[in-house]
Amino acid sequence: MFRYVSSLAIIIFEVFCCRMFFESFCLTSKDNLNIKKIFILMMQVAAYYGCGLMLSQWLVIKQLAVCIIMTGLMSSYFKISLKKSAILSMLYLGLMLLMDYVAYVGNRMMFSSAGEVQGGYFLVGNLVIIFDKIILFICILLIRRQFGKKSTEVLSDSWWIKFLFFPIFTNITIAFMIAFFPYTENQIQAQVLYAIAFGMVIMNIYVYCLVNDIVNNEAKLYEKEMLEQQVKNELKMYHSISENFEMQKRQTHEFKNHILGIEALVKKNQYQDLVDYITNISNSINYENSVIDTNHVIVNAIINAKYQEALGKQILFVFRVNDLSKIKMQNEDLVVLLANLLNNAIEACEKCKGKRVIKLKFLLTEDNTVVLSVRNTFFQPLIRDNNGFKTSKSSHPENHGVGIKNIIKVVEKYHGSYIIDNSKQEFYFSILLPEIA
Repeated sequence: MFRYVSSLAIIIFEVFCCRMFFESFCLTSKDNLNIKKIFILMMQVAAYYGCGLMLSQWLVIKQLAVCIIMTGLMSSYFKISLKKSAILSMLYLGLMLLMDYVAYVGNRMMFSSAGEVQGGYFLVGNLVIIFDKIILFICILLIRRQFGKKSTEVLSDSWWIKFLFFPIFTNITIAFMIAFFPYTENQIQAQVLYAIAFGMVIMNIYVYCLVNDIVNNEAKLYEKEMLEQQVKNELKMYHSISENFEMQKRQTHEFKNHILGIEALVKKNQYQDLVDYITNISNSINYENSVIDTNHVIVNAIINAKYQEALGKQILFVFRVNDLSKIKMQNEDLVVLLANLLNNAIEACEKCKGKRVIKLKFLLTEDNTVVLSVRNTFFQPLIRDNNGFKTSKSSHPENHGVGIKNIIKVVEKYHGSYIIDNSKQEFYFSILLPEIA
């Protein structure tokens, strides 16, 4: 009876690893596990167990049956095509067989990778099976780190190394059990040692689920923060557009009154008074609010607002633009790109003790390709990591850098490319968006 229970436990762990492997390459729904998905996993466990009982003497047939079952159930679980599910199933089974070979080569035997139920297993055999599955678990963790979706980016490399310590420690412990307990005095002693080993496997599963939940929650909080900053930038830009519109309305009304005043002075031949009047009007009209005109309302509002902000902070703003009226980007995406790029540039220039310069290039080429580049001087040294540049802000650095990631998200949305780099005392962020007009 114990052998059947232990074989079932191994199969459950294999199904858990299978789900982890598929999650590395497939998008999962936000509801995580539900009744339907739990039922699919239970069917998978039952099918594997049945294959182990009925096809234990025909390894090739059993592997083929397991592959077909896995393909169908995982296709339904992750809502992917049968072709993709079949490819991933074969890769997973191949990985399992490879781990079996690595684990059992020292024992000169190959055990079934689908949870075959056999008699005659000694304690060493059971421990070797667990050792094999922990190696499989570690390999899938490394695969998830390399190919996993967005949530894996939240966990740093150092934390991943710390997390891997527990399964590695589990395998070391099991290896010592295999070395020092090759034979047992009675069945109860073997069951206790096996229960200890599998208890450590359960702890690995628990730690993984705990860390995974933490990572997912951090990812949700991060996405919420990104959305809040995006909404904040949009509201700020729309408010600027509204203010410019109201100012234009007032200036249009005043312009009519000025025309009447000029006409009256001309009729009375009071030319000196006319000169003084026109001079006063010229000094009072604020031309700064419409310095840049790209024939695009949103772009004009953003660039003019940031131009005024840069001037107020004694930053030289150099720009090169052309007619952007044919750009079909969504307004919120334009706000994310321009607002974040210029905000970062202005903030970096503020810290410069010497030259403060921002260079903006926003062009629409003849082949409808958008070229957007922002260059700015900077003072503090830039810190690189694997994903680009780290923030130089000392106050809660984990809350910064959201702007750049928002920009990258928009660039990827439009299948564009970008370059982030620096030369001497100039930092630049260049973006190329193909055929979006």
